[in-house]
Amino acid sequence: MRFGIQTGYWSAGPPPGVQDAVVEADRLGIDSVWTAEAYGSDAFTPLAWWGSQTSHARLGTAIAQMSARTPTATAMQALTLDHLSGGRFVLGLGASGPQVVEGWYGQPYRRPLARTREYVDVVRQVLRRGEPVQVDGEFFQLPLSAERGGSGLGKPLRPTVHPLRADLPILLAAEGPKNIALAAEICDGWLPVFYAPRLDEMFRGFLAEGFAARSPELPPAERFEVAASVPVSVHDDVERAADRLRPWIALYVGGMGAKGANFHRNAVDLLGYSDAADEIQDHYLAGRKDDAARAVPTALVEDIALVGPAEKIAAELPRWEASAVTTMLLQADADAVRTVVGAAAAAGLLQGPRSA
Repeated sequence: MRFGIQTGYWSAGPPPGVQDAVVEADRLGIDSVWTAEAYGSDAFTPLAWWGSQTSHARLGTAIAQMSARTPTATAMQALTLDHLSGGRFVLGLGASGPQVVEGWYGQPYRRPLARTREYVDVVRQVLRRGEPVQVDGEFFQLPLSAERGGSGLGKPLRPTVHPLRADLPILLAAEGPKNIALAAEICDGWLPVFYAPRLDEMFRGFLAEGFAARSPELPPAERFEVAASVPVSVHDDVERAADRLRPWIALYVGGMGAKGANFHRNAVDLLGYSDAADEIQDHYLAGRKDDAARAVPTALVEDIALVGPAEKIAAELPRWEASAVTTMLLQADADAVRTVVGAAAAAGLLQGPRSA
């Protein structure tokens, strides 16, 4: 098992103490540091700033939203950060949802799987720097033709900068069965937000469907990474530990997407908590956020997070190690991270940083 730190979204400003935590994590041999973006801070700039103070940890976006940038712009940022970090960058991508894509980026949200497939193809063309990039797809056309609104003067280009790694890892955030399978088919890893080891066989089945269609030009399935975000709350009382995480789960299930179009809520349905999700969503959309948090079952929290006394957390780590998860991205304060990593080391479950 490898461990990373998920620094998450910013609120009104930069999270206090994060740079010190990142530097300490790098010193301790933590595998990776990850950032996120919604419609506030971006995912790339913090990695450049905080990552400049590190030497070993991989630096990943979890996630960079595809609608925020053209695929060539994303590839430019990826190859730039990979050079600056000495080959430690990992590109995590995600489609987000219609509220953000249409409300913030002003783009239509349609056929996200097909758009993702085209997007990843363009990024890989840039990173491989073979022939000039050419795409004639449903969503992207390079060069843009006159028939699709161009001047007719565009020409196929390839990056002036030689990418440090043509095989820079691309991971995909995915929650539904088809999107998880797509990650296994076209990417180098999967970034789940709600992973339950209890349902490991189900998740492995979704991945196997994608692996069956995987191109032999990509690294083999044995090298595929599953980097799961795992919240951690250490407290002698399990309920009080869970209370710290209930508002976060309620936000995802109830507030991050419209009713009927919330993919996080759908992911919780997949875990078997549809009735609870109905109640959470109803409370949240009515403005009763405290009631929404109270409606989050402790069993759900324990399925997707590490909560309770240190001894309980240590006892639960083997089930994560036995799952498809290869890297746990801990959402936790520094003390909780030390608790988890210390327990993993004591149990002989701790692996060194993964080669980027």
